[in-house]
Amino acid sequence: MTASVAPLSAEGISLKEKTPIQIITQRFLRHKLAVASLVLMLVLFTISLFAQAIAPFKVEEIAVGKRFVPFGTVDEKTGRIHYMGTDDLGRDYFSRLVYAGRISLSVALISVFISQLIGITVGAFAGFYGGIVDSILMRIVEFLLTIPTLPLLLIISSMLMQNETLISVPEPVLVVMGKIMLLNPRDSRQAVIIIIVLAGFGWLTAAQLMRGMVLSLRNQTFVEAAKSLGASDVWIIFRHMIPNAMAPIIVDASLGMAGYVVAEAALSFLGFGIQDPVPTWGNMLSATQQFMNDRPWLPLIPGLPIFICSLAFNYIGDGLRDALDPRLKL
Repeated sequence: MTASVAPLSAEGISLKEKTPIQIITQRFLRHKLAVASLVLMLVLFTISLFAQAIAPFKVEEIAVGKRFVPFGTVDEKTGRIHYMGTDDLGRDYFSRLVYAGRISLSVALISVFISQLIGITVGAFAGFYGGIVDSILMRIVEFLLTIPTLPLLLIISSMLMQNETLISVPEPVLVVMGKIMLLNPRDSRQAVIIIIVLAGFGWLTAAQLMRGMVLSLRNQTFVEAAKSLGASDVWIIFRHMIPNAMAPIIVDASLGMAGYVVAEAALSFLGFGIQDPVPTWGNMLSATQQFMNDRPWLPLIPGLPIFICSLAFNYIGDGLRDALDPRLKL
């Protein structure tokens, strides 16, 4: 007996290959907490991006005689609603919270970008050249890592905030940062100083990670092929080394966002960061200290976003670490 077998088509025997982006996305989507955290952070970033349209009041607008009004109080003159009431001066709490999110998240995002850029460059050159270059750069990194970060941040931040002549920030930078954070150029200087302070000590881990990755890549075949074709060292570093070593850097950046949000809040809370009347989650939390006995729920309003961002960024970093690790089969 013979059975007729239908011939297999080319489509039937060909396997559909997945691109690396599809594999990474599939692995990340399996991390439910990371996906939920990513959605939550996208919502917070969207609210901060459209702060001017969402906030019913201006941050400096004071309702005379209406301090600590209850949630949902309607303004008789304008009909606008104080969704979260007002603070001790009569300023709308919800509006200030939204604007504070724009400033705090912008400071964290820009600080992460600058610090990772510095760390990637330093680590790539140290790992690629090795020898005395590697020794000098890594000894500097190790020395800076031994210094307690928070006391040093407080000292440097205090010095730069009180003396504007120590660092002269160009006017175009202040204007651009003011537009990003919805501040005037003078107030945006405080944010620029905080970014400089945070990024100045935040690149060390990225440098170590990039150095380790480049050390494992510099003897690969593709590097030798690029050299044989006449490619310069700078071209090999930025065209081949850094792109192939970005996986741990991406994870470090996502985890670093949580640290920068908390660090900015800590500096502002202790009075060494961005000062009132410019709203940030840190200085809003600091302003609630004297009213905690009568209104114990008040610190939760600015404190909850700090907690949510810190937790969400850590979950996102954990999901990215699992998705970018080729040794894991999820």
